[in-house]
Amino acid sequence: MQRADPAQFRAAASRFATGVTVITALDAAGRICAMTANSFVTVSLSPPTVLILTVAGRTHSAIAASRRYGVNVLPERGAALSAHFAGHPDPELSPRYEWTDGLPRLADCLAFFACDVVREITLNDHTMFVAEVTTCDHRDSAPLVFFGSRYHQGAGKPAET
Repeated sequence: MQRADPAQFRAAASRFATGVTVITALDAAGRICAMTANSFVTVSLSPPTVLILTVAGRTHSAIAASRRYGVNVLPERGAALSAHFAGHPDPELSPRYEWTDGLPRLADCLAFFACDVVREITLNDHTMFVAEVTTCDHRDSAPLVFFGSRYHQGAGKPAET
């Protein structure tokens, strides 16, 4: 079977605009673990189900052990938080957390989903954690968007149909 060139695949995939999330979880010692992810998908409304994809690391280990995670949708001014949790920590940044359904949530997130894992699937170097949403909420504001391998603020004006 022929496979796409990885560089060409990455360039083509970057043309799909996504929201930006920070996944939060608690490790066995109760410490907050977090990572940036744009691999977040709503799966079903009945029951409310979502999925995320992660690579090996602290947050992955915390989710695998606790079977719980939170999805924090970042607001348009969240690029610094995204970079911080994507492996570029900023010592000047002090994320503020609140608690919802026993999970840490970023205080300024646009939307939050508290999730209980119902299925775990290994796919190459990633793990898919499928989860039922136990609680969620949102506020009306513009999201941080990732498109063309860059952050963009806001969703812009709604399209006319």
